[in-house]
Amino acid sequence: MAYTTKELSKETWPDFERLFLQKNGWDHCWCMHFHRPHRLPKNEWLRTRAERGKRNRREKRDLVEKGRSHGVLVYSQGEPVGWCQYGPREELPRIDNSRTYRALRLESAPQLWRITCFVVLKDHRERGVASAAPKAALQAIKSKGGQLVEAFPITQWKSYAFGNESTHGTASMFEKEGFKVIAPLGSTKFSTHVLMRRAI
Repeated sequence: MAYTTKELSKETWPDFERLFLQKNGWDHCWCMHFHRPHRLPKNEWLRTRAERGKRNRREKRDLVEKGRSHGVLVYSQGEPVGWCQYGPREELPRIDNSRTYRALRLESAPQLWRITCFVVLKDHRERGVASAAPKAALQAIKSKGGQLVEAFPITQWKSYAFGNESTHGTASMFEKEGFKVIAPLGSTKFSTHVLMRRAI
């Protein structure tokens, strides 16, 4: 199936909203996790998914308005069906505070970019959306100067709790795009992650 892509912007924000407002498990997230350097303090935790979704949606839109949030929307016949978030290290700093990542951190490095998150509508999974998204993200990164790109995909599922949908992508997906495994990043109760990088 042929897909088209567009970058996230003030003009495409309504498409991003349409994608994330669907009840697919990420309507509370709005791809804000990696934008925050740390977990929010307990006094800022919100009780319900609806409350978290409302705040994250508002904060994401503010970042888009300021040009501080990047990503690629994937379309099928004009409808948004997938999403891939990317951005410079400064825009997506969360991983810098991971104890495992700190040992692998590049202190003196060229411009560093990150591909962090994927979303694919359930009815469009295993149809090439997750292949189209990283290709478009890498093209966008290259057009902005590129240099070094990293990702944090899974290598192994430990649970079927999320229906085998990884919001970080899979190692095999990134290998097809020329990424190499640098080191393991550790495991959660659901999956095993690795750090991957490639020059562009």
